[in-house]
Amino acid sequence: MPESISPFLMLIGLMAPAVVSTVFVMASGSDALKQDLKNKIFGFYKVKWRNVLWAVIVFAIIIACSILLSLLFGQSPDQLSFAKDFSFTGVGIAGAFFTITVAAIIEEVGWKGYCEDSIGNYMNWFWESMIFGALWSFWHFPLIFIQGTYHAGLMVNPLYAINFFVSAVPMGFVITWVYLVSDRSILACMIFHFFVNFMQEKIAMTPETKCVETIVVTLAAAIIVLLKKDMFFESDHVGRLLEMQGGENHDK
Repeated sequence: MPESISPFLMLIGLMAPAVVSTVFVMASGSDALKQDLKNKIFGFYKVKWRNVLWAVIVFAIIIACSILLSLLFGQSPDQLSFAKDFSFTGVGIAGAFFTITVAAIIEEVGWKGYCEDSIGNYMNWFWESMIFGALWSFWHFPLIFIQGTYHAGLMVNPLYAINFFVSAVPMGFVITWVYLVSDRSILACMIFHFFVNFMQEKIAMTPETKCVETIVVTLAAAIIVLLKKDMFFESDHVGRLLEMQGGENHDK
């Protein structure tokens, strides 16, 4: 796909989950589902700011550990700095910054507005995170065919591309944790997602270090699951997720 039409194609792909999710909810005929979506988007009171801050700190630690570990494999300490440019080409710095901001906002309307709950309504949050992470990963797949995207750039070495798609699965666990500990707040996930996008773009990590990062993220996700076993493996919400909204406090 030529770079000249990539912004248009990326916009379609970016908007699809949010549009489909909103249409599904609004056409559901369920007042409870509509109200739940409204609460998750506009319920600023739901955000547990301390938990969001902890999530941001955890991800910053993940990046720092990944870079420090990569030094053992001969990678440059210059990675502990900001990159000069974004990976997007053809849209400028302002356009790239706008893209990662809007991406975080619009993606989460789709993922948390419908996708995660529609899976979580049938199984515990551990398996939901596994399935969601795989779906989220595969959703990015068309980007490797669009010139000028970060994902297309990974194809200089297919292992880099494979690493990206694998890394989305443990990240699915991390962002589900952020979602649940803020009482299923979409806003909390938007803030965390933006921070992840920004750090992945602006910290000067090499592709090799991002492979190390996948290992570190997986370890972090495992620790989170172990520390939050009651949250990830409880099944009381199955089949009655909307009934329990606000009824569970995962911030304990």
